[in-house]
Amino acid sequence: MPTLHGFSYSNYYNIPKHALLHKGVSFTENLVYPSAAGYSKLSPALKVPSLTTDDGQHLSEAAVLCEYIEDAYPEKPLLPADPVARNKNRQLMHMAELYLELPNRRLIGYSFSNQPAPEQLIKEVTAVVDRGINSINALATFDPWVLGSEFTMADIYLYYVLTVAEMGGQMTGVDLNERIPGLKAWRIAFAADAVSQRVAADTEANREGFFGYIKSLS
Repeated sequence: MPTLHGFSYSNYYNIPKHALLHKGVSFTENLVYPSAAGYSKLSPALKVPSLTTDDGQHLSEAAVLCEYIEDAYPEKPLLPADPVARNKNRQLMHMAELYLELPNRRLIGYSFSNQPAPEQLIKEVTAVVDRGINSINALATFDPWVLGSEFTMADIYLYYVLTVAEMGGQMTGVDLNERIPGLKAWRIAFAADAVSQRVAADTEANREGFFGYIKSLS
């Protein structure tokens, strides 16, 4: 049985977790923060999440775990069989991370500390996010899922990427629901799913523990 390492308040942790739950894969969860002694054996870059496979191998990076989960547990696929469609999924996932999540992640420290971010940083983040918005508008259909009629890994990846993007949007003033047609209705449908509700409940349950961990670092 695989073990998923990390903490539920992490949006990146919730991506492979949602994929495993969606596929009905039995797995265990190991609540651990990146500064824990020995965590480098699971994740050389000291990032969450990481995963220990059935045979004791360690993998890290959310995108890599998604690929592994799809390869190791092909039942109830989350990536299309067609090579072009499969890579259109990866394209959207990659663009969402690069142009929505990562730029807004630069604002997390300010958000957590309730401090205003420098105006220059806001401008830099907004410029990159604009590229992300244009990319999602060019690629996504939200009909009813991100790339059409089938629920795929791109849905999972985008949904949890938006956690940080929305947090940053509160500082930059960028309203993703307003600027990406179909996004709001898609998010409501995604959140209504039983797996989504379980992940959301676990995230909320970890809130106090996560912020306690953050406080311990200061």
